[in-house]
Amino acid sequence: MKQYLDLVKLVLDEGIRKKNRTGIDTISYFGAFYKVDLSEGFPLLTTKQMYWNSLLHEMLWYLSGEDHIRNLRNKTKIWDAWADEDGNLDTAYGHYWRHFPSASKNEKGEWEVKEIDQIQYVIDEIRKNPNSRRLVVTAWEPGNAISSKLPPCHYTYTFNVSNGKLNCHLTQRSGDVALGIPFNLAAYSLLTNIIAQEVDLELGFFAHTIIDAHIYFAEEGSPNEKYDHSRGLLEQLKREPLTLPKLKIAKKPIDELIFEDFELTNYRHHGKIKFEVAV
Repeated sequence: MKQYLDLVKLVLDEGIRKKNRTGIDTISYFGAFYKVDLSEGFPLLTTKQMYWNSLLHEMLWYLSGEDHIRNLRNKTKIWDAWADEDGNLDTAYGHYWRHFPSASKNEKGEWEVKEIDQIQYVIDEIRKNPNSRRLVVTAWEPGNAISSKLPPCHYTYTFNVSNGKLNCHLTQRSGDVALGIPFNLAAYSLLTNIIAQEVDLELGFFAHTIIDAHIYFAEEGSPNEKYDHSRGLLEQLKREPLTLPKLKIAKKPIDELIFEDFELTNYRHHGKIKFEVAV
């Protein structure tokens, strides 16, 4: 996909060398942005092989609202590094999507907390008022973010309806260009497909702002060489993007969807490129 390759080139060409919590330097670019037209096909990268099954299991886990990975880890190990021995996560995106704690004072002036299902809110609001500019979902809870082992990276997104089409804009505080961004792009495009079908709208654009878009970098021969992502990304820049696959979702209510209700067809891709995760 050209938009992704343009992002890679932007960070490599204009990014600056920075240190970070992992101990592996990055090439970092502030304020990257791109958008893709979802009507042109499902934006799963074709310049390397992507793991569709893991991505789909992760999205269904988000929508479940669970705050643990005890079920998810049977399908993918993507969150194992940040969970405790019992599989609990101090920051679980979907838990905040479906159970965000909202505090307000009662008549006695005492604080009371109730849970907000943000996904259901945006679905209901789109149906009632598609022109709303308040279709926001957040996973950023300040108290949690202060203490979390890994506060949300892709922390808020907003839906927008225009000309009968559903658009989605994701804001991400930190984005690993080689590993994370391809999954974020596909995951939120998948979510947009799901919500669009739920509210009977056509597909519009997915747009993505990445505040710190970065590529892990280490010189050849250095102790951290295996964490270098630049060489794999340079290989992708040599590859010609292929035609995007198509996605079909069974016509079922959002909370009844299961893995078998999704069909990805005509996914053609170049070979695998391995990137080590800098934890």
